Formats: sequence, C-alpha cells, structure tokens
Amino acid sequence: MTTTFLPSEHPIVAAPMAGGATTVALAAAASAAGAFPFLAAGYKTPETLRDEIAALRGRTGEFGVNLFVPDGSERNAERIAGYARAIAGELSAYDLRPAPIPVNDDDAWGAKLALLREDPVPVVSLTFGLPPASDIALLKRAGSAVVATVTSPAEAREAEDAGVDALIVQGPGAGGHSATWDPDRRIADGSTVDALAAVAAASRLPLVAAGGVDGADAVRVLLDGGATAVAVGTLLLLTDEAGTSDTHRRALASGEFDETVVTRVFTGRPARALRNGFIDRHEREEVTAYPEVHHLTRELRARAGAAGDTDRLHLWAGTGYRAARAEPVARTVARLIDGL
Repeated sequence: MTTTFLPSEHPIVAAPMAGGATTVALAAAASAAGAFPFLAAGYKTPETLRDEIAALRGRTGEFGVNLFVPDGSERNAERIAGYARAIAGELSAYDLRPAPIPVNDDDAWGAKLALLREDPVPVVSLTFGLPPASDIALLKRAGSAVVATVTSPAEAREAEDAGVDALIVQGPGAGGHSATWDPDRRIADGSTVDALAAVAAASRLPLVAAGGVDGADAVRVLLDGGATAVAVGTLLLLTDEAGTSDTHRRALASGEFDETVVTRVFTGRPARALRNGFIDRHEREEVTAYPEVHHLTRELRARAGAAGDTDRLHLWAGTGYRAARAEPVARTVARLIDGL
C-alpha cells in the first residue's frame, strides 16, 4: 500500500525525535521496512544536519527533515531568573550553576533553511508554528513538499492559507514536545482521532495523524478516521536503531513509572514525559520560556542521563509508551501494519 501523499509502501511515518533518539540508522531501517522516515533537525548544527542528510540519502531515496520554527517572542527575564533560583538545588547536585543571562536562539533557522534550499529533500515538516509564507514558498520552489504540524482547526486553517501541502495532526497524547503554536496553552486530555476529525472539518489538505499510537488497532482507527498516514515516535524509542539513552530506555521498560504528564519544567514548553521527581518538585514553578529553560536545564539533563538519574532526566513518552518494545525497527513497523 502506497500512501497518497508520502511515498512509502506503508502508511506509517517514523516521526522526527530531536535530541538524539532519531538516528540515520533508525530512519534508514524505517524506510527499508516500508515506512516514511524523518530526520530531526532540532538542536543540530547545520553542518551535522547536512552530514545526516548525505548519509541517509545514500541509504534511501525518500525521506523528510523536520525543522523547529522559532517564534521570536520576548520572554520575561525576571520569571526565568526566578525559575533558575527554584531549581538551583537540582543544578548543584551536579556542581552546576544557572547561566547569568537566559540563552535564546532560533535553532539556526536561517542556515538550515539555506541548506534545504541548496540541497533539497523530498519533504520538510515544520513544528512549533509557521515561518513567514515566503520561507514556505522558498522550500517549495526548491522542490520540497512542506508539511505543517498542527494541534487545532485554527492552526490548520492558518497553515493551509500559508501554502503548505499537508498537515500533521498531533493529538494531546503525543510524547515529547507538543506542537501547539501557543506555548502558554494548557494541553487538555483527548484522543488523536477527535483532533483529526476537528482538523479534517477545517481543511481539505492531506492529514497525517500522530500521538498516543500504541499498536495496529490505533493505526486502523486513525486511517479510518481520514488520515493518509500515521506517525509514531514513542513506539520507536526502544528499538535497536534508536539513539535513546540507556537511562531513558531503562525508565520506559522498567514499570517504575505509571503515568505521563504534560510539563514545562524541563524546557519551558509543554511536553509529555513520564512523571518523575523533578516534575513533582517543580511543576508549580514552571514558566513558559522556550528555549531559555531548555538551555537552563540542558547540562543538568545531560549529566542526569549519563549518571542513570531518572529522577532528573526528561523522560519523554507518549501515552502509548507501554507498547514500546526492544526490537528492530522493522519488527515495530510490522506490528503496526498487522491486518491493514
């Protein structure tokens, strides 16, 4: 079965997971298994992204690249400083101190856009918002289909008006960062199929559904609900080819954690993770300030991961995390398409 929008044998998308989980090996294995793979450009230098594109291009012909869209908003430095003080004890556990000035950046948006214009890939997806329509047009003129990630009908209508070719509809059960364009928004519980139906009523673009997928039954429901394809991320975190840290893998598989929660404590943007001690200690103090909080806690999280400290690590996980298996990517894809 070839999807009507993404050129893959099966209607499964290997979602881009920034921070190391998505590797070239994972993307190549997903492609070989008949799924459509994405590379995650988030947090990478343009040079690293260029090298990964070249490496994956040598192993598969069709793939996408996901970009984080900077919002350019001014943040409240006083509130960020207050949050830094609130987590100072966590930092001191690893002999760290808060940076005196909040770090803000645009994730090298201009350089990555230039790279993708000069060396186009089949699909570019956008997360956290929309860039100027002129940037979307530049990507399309370079030969890429452009896909916006949306979480509501209003976002879908705006993305369609901006000229994107398709939409990824992210439900509230998705692991890691919510794609909501409004980082102050509270992510309410709900199903991906309901989010899909709401967006389908507002847009005629092809739709890829994402969030909370825990197996073939969920894939069938979303395809029957109008999705062209279904994206999975959390289900790939334990696969052999994923770059997931040992500490994160152990937490997902341990049974020690019994719920996920949407939190801003790690990055200043809503993201779904396994509930751990860091969340419990600081959820009342969280601030909306991305990427400043991301940079504030980045080294702490790196040290926690290296030390096996699940209490302070951002354990990203969607609501379907219990269905993740330690197995090759090909086996996970086979389980997802069983019966289609």
